[in-house]
Order: sequence, then structure tokens, then C-alpha cells
Amino acid sequence: MLRPSYSDLIKVVNSGVEPGEQPVVQSRYSIVIAAAKRARQIIGGAEPEIPGCYNKKPLSIAVEELYQGKVKILSEADATEEEDN
Repeated sequence: MLRPSYSDLIKVVNSGVEPGEQPVVQSRYSIVIAAAKRARQIIGGAEPEIPGCYNKKPLSIAVEELYQGKVKILSEADATEEEDN
């Protein structure tokens, strides 16, 4: 089994959500898409946010960044707000 699991990642990503609010990530699909987008950013030249990851694959780095909370997933509403600013 791979670590961290999907359910562990979803818990970490949604940990900052206030009670009563809609979770940022609601499915495995959402977490996979977020990790893939971050992996493409790393492949494109973005600096990894975790130290000592030079021998790891971009997707492994992206998953670890999400798990450690170094990279945040924005909801669609938050992403629209940032684009407007």
C-alpha cells in the first residue's frame, strides 16, 4: 500500500475547513487532479517546497507537499477571487 493513502491526504487537505463549510476536496478524483497539476508545475520548473527531494519523481514530490501542507488546494471560488485580484 502506498503512503500516504487517499483518505489520509483528504483529511490533511480538509483539516483547515471550518465546521459547516464545504470541504475543499470531496473525492479521490479531486486529490489526484490536484497532485497531477502540482507535478506538472514541478516538471515545468517550479521549485519543490520540501527539502531533499532530488531523487524523487515529480508526482511523489507533489503528494508529499500536499501531505505536509506545503501546497494548498484552492476551491473554485477562492481561485476565481485570486484571479480577479
